[in-house]
Amino acid sequence: MPAPTALDEILASPALAEQLFDLVPDVVFCVKDRAGRYRAVNQSLVERCGRRFKAELLGRTPHECFPPQLARSYAAQDELTLRTGQRIANKLELHLYANGRTGWCLTHKLPLRDRAGQVVGVAVLSRDLAAPDAARLIPESLSEAIDHLQAHFDEPLTPADLAARAGLPPARFARLVKRIFHLSPAQLIGQTRLQAAHRLLLESTHSIAEVALRCGYYDHSAFTRQFRAATGLTPGDFRRAGRPGTSGG
Repeated sequence: MPAPTALDEILASPALAEQLFDLVPDVVFCVKDRAGRYRAVNQSLVERCGRRFKAELLGRTPHECFPPQLARSYAAQDELTLRTGQRIANKLELHLYANGRTGWCLTHKLPLRDRAGQVVGVAVLSRDLAAPDAARLIPESLSEAIDHLQAHFDEPLTPADLAARAGLPPARFARLVKRIFHLSPAQLIGQTRLQAAHRLLLESTHSIAEVALRCGYYDHSAFTRQFRAATGLTPGDFRRAGRPGTSGG
């Protein structure tokens, strides 16, 4: 294996991502260690916490930087990712702005692993959905409906079920989902299930039939068709490509 180059060292450093995301004011980026302490942050996060310099956040936890309700939510997500090693994707949640007001964002959290595969930290990326004044246009119940989908995607959920959980007429629910996620409610349900299937195919030893069932697909052939349409590969081919030497069953 070639010896690491100077470029490899740069690519391995969170400072590269930190500097890039400093250029995007509507995105918050950070890296936290297993204790939940900030190890890298971009300037947007600094300003939203009412600070001037990154050094004022480094080594601190969300509980030291955010109002209690927001801090508890962020810390709970971190703990879940650190404990299970699972990604969090498209989490609709409130975020703090520099003027002290809250607004909606989509958050992604990615576990960071050492050479032995142990989770040693979490990388966070949150993208603003609108200006702070538009926060009131997104009902909090929509976030609760999306949370329900992400926790119960294995159940026979329909767009109408999610609209009812959000307390919204189906047409308004569909418009909101389209505006925020750029997907129809049916597509959002399908994407959530496929993301879970990707993870299970690579990280578990479940058979493909069991993966399909655990992800809400009660027809094995339908699961295969939808998976191939989304990835260009059958579930078995996808597993073999990601885990050489494994069986497709």
